[in-house]
Amino acid sequence: MKKLFIAGAILTFISCNQAQEKVSDTAILISNVTIIDVSTGELLPDRQMVIDSGKIKKIAVSIENEEVYKTIIDGQGKYALPGLAEMHAHIPSPPTSKERTEETLFLYLSNGITTIRGMLGHPSHLELRIAAEQGELLSPRIFTSSPSLNGNSVTSAEEAREKVIAYKIDGYDFLKIHPGIKRDVFDELVKTANESGISFSGHVPVDVGIEHALASKYASIDHVDGFLEGLVPKSENVNPNENGFFGYNFTKLADTTMIDELVELSKNNKVWIVPTQSLFERWFAPVDAEILLQQPEMKYMPASTLSEWRKRKEASTGPGTNFDKTQWETFIDIRRKLIYTLNKTGHGLLLGSDAPQLFNVPGFSIHHEMEGMLKSGLSPLEILQTGTVNPALFFDKESVFGQLKEGMAADILLVNSNPIEDIRALKDLAGVIVKGKWISKADIDQKLQQIAKNASAN
Repeated sequence: MKKLFIAGAILTFISCNQAQEKVSDTAILISNVTIIDVSTGELLPDRQMVIDSGKIKKIAVSIENEEVYKTIIDGQGKYALPGLAEMHAHIPSPPTSKERTEETLFLYLSNGITTIRGMLGHPSHLELRIAAEQGELLSPRIFTSSPSLNGNSVTSAEEAREKVIAYKIDGYDFLKIHPGIKRDVFDELVKTANESGISFSGHVPVDVGIEHALASKYASIDHVDGFLEGLVPKSENVNPNENGFFGYNFTKLADTTMIDELVELSKNNKVWIVPTQSLFERWFAPVDAEILLQQPEMKYMPASTLSEWRKRKEASTGPGTNFDKTQWETFIDIRRKLIYTLNKTGHGLLLGSDAPQLFNVPGFSIHHEMEGMLKSGLSPLEILQTGTVNPALFFDKESVFGQLKEGMAADILLVNSNPIEDIRALKDLAGVIVKGKWISKADIDQKLQQIAKNASAN
């Protein structure tokens, strides 16, 4: 009997050791964290989350042998949620330096953005996408558009067909539509895209119009482009080419009772909308350039960029431009009604700020975008969904990212307070995990200091 007891004890000791050996040196444990279910808003307190090989391996109330984990992140009092997606991003391309490109990608990460959709593609972005996928580049997950398809780059149906086929073969994730495309050329572009199995997103060319654009089933329409023009009654007989900045010139003619009809059309055709509202509340807005330039995040942008932003803002809203604050207030009110209704009864919204465009510093601008959504009547949870579960649905990647579940990508934002109560909590980071790599707040701050130093030198 004594021998049997000893043998059993030895087997128990061996099995315990084997259980401990199953935890790899690269595994990370986040202990006692509150997980936010961004689909429902439910809070799951005091959870233990195990991460390894870029995946969430386990989520449990308790876990054995915590001491065997070489990296333990104390999640007590903190909240974990999926990394955010910036669905209207811009990625630098040559001749921008490799260093500056990598810095831009880090600026996104520094604010918890672990997925970006690049909206002006370049062959170099295909290489960046691969490097990011293989973990050779510290970067968000990258989806990239084709180079711009616009009134100058596609002037005939034949040219449109050739370029769509070429961009599909090249491996771009989708096509980028810019203004100026004639309707017959656009229709050939759409026909070829459907035949080739590649989606298209972006602007609504004036000659196409919002109703035909929605019926053509864009994957997404960005900037809420074309919608305000679509609210102008046909009886007004306007020249569509006189619409101004995203329909601003037609503000006084817009009939907001027509919003529901356009939104229903977007829902029926399953067209997502990326508002980029921050552009219209910062660049095209009655706020002085100098006030924007004094914001802390501006130190991460080169002086030459800031100077260009100042000039372009003065050219669009400065003295002598006939910019009318009262008209702008009506314009913004209409946009907010559109955004609210598109979220409530349309196909849905995607979070995107159009960075780096004027005064929108990559990563940091997403907080301005969220503020614009909040002012439009969205709840913090609804805003979170536009940057997590909705992008996953958009890309047909619901099993890959957008939620915190076992087996899904370890792209995680760790914050110090609850963003469902106050969306501004997303600014107070404890750290970010991207593809299973932990970047602490201290590491983020150190890297940001270097980026600011480099920007000031350039």
